[in-house]
Amino acid sequence: MNPWIKAFRLRTLPLALSGWLVGISIASNYTQVNWPVAVLTLLTAFLLQILSNLANDYGDASSGVDSQRTGEERMVHTGQITSNAMRNAIVVFSALSFISGSLLLYISFPGEWMNALIFMIIGIIGIAAAIKYTVGKNPYGYAGFGDLFVFIFFGIVLVFGSYFLQTQYFDWQVLLPAASIGLFSVGVLNVNNIRDIETDKAAGKHSIPVRIGRERAVNYHRILLMLGMLLSIAYVNINYSSWHELLFVIVGILLLANIKAVANKPSSELDPHLKQMALSTLLFALLFSLGQW
Repeated sequence: MNPWIKAFRLRTLPLALSGWLVGISIASNYTQVNWPVAVLTLLTAFLLQILSNLANDYGDASSGVDSQRTGEERMVHTGQITSNAMRNAIVVFSALSFISGSLLLYISFPGEWMNALIFMIIGIIGIAAAIKYTVGKNPYGYAGFGDLFVFIFFGIVLVFGSYFLQTQYFDWQVLLPAASIGLFSVGVLNVNNIRDIETDKAAGKHSIPVRIGRERAVNYHRILLMLGMLLSIAYVNINYSSWHELLFVIVGILLLANIKAVANKPSSELDPHLKQMALSTLLFALLFSLGQW
């Protein structure tokens, strides 16, 4: 099981947990949390995250991007998992994601077929996007659109979806902290892409850092993290009731440390800061949620 656990990349799951926490905590201000719905929401998010990781492992090995990787080892590239086994795992996790999502919609929208249909379409797009990120002809992750995918699905869809499934009410203000989580999640990806900038360039993977160069990618990183913090501050300012709601501002210290490391350290030393960025996002979500509760 050890190669499979590595392929799941459990260290990326804090991103899915972060978006879920923020969405559920905001919803708790307006309604009693429906925990079966909440748990199924988190399970579906985890399954989609793992599906994306498995597809990424398979796609990068097939394209040759992994041949000179400086970060964590990949299972298909190193031969610890065969290509056929990984393809089968992608099919299994696609099916599990669909089943979990379908059950989630069944208990969330009994008799409300329109809302269920909208979320079903979003879910199917999410499954397809998770696979197409690095798999198949012209994967969009290799064209530099991975950042947009991460922002939409790990930020807007996950946070707002977790909130809407509880309240069944649209509130545009929720998009502010949703965007914060999306921007921080893109920050995690950006650290990864800056780390791999040379190998990605050689393999023809045109990530944002490859397209704009390291110096501009560092400035891009600053904007992602600073804007993410400001949007959540704006949300609290609109809905302010207690200083506890601003507890998450403490995480700004960790974000500044991450920016400094990305700006000053060589690519070969950035891998620990990828994990630090993911955990900083989780801490942000925990403190934001604590403030909301």
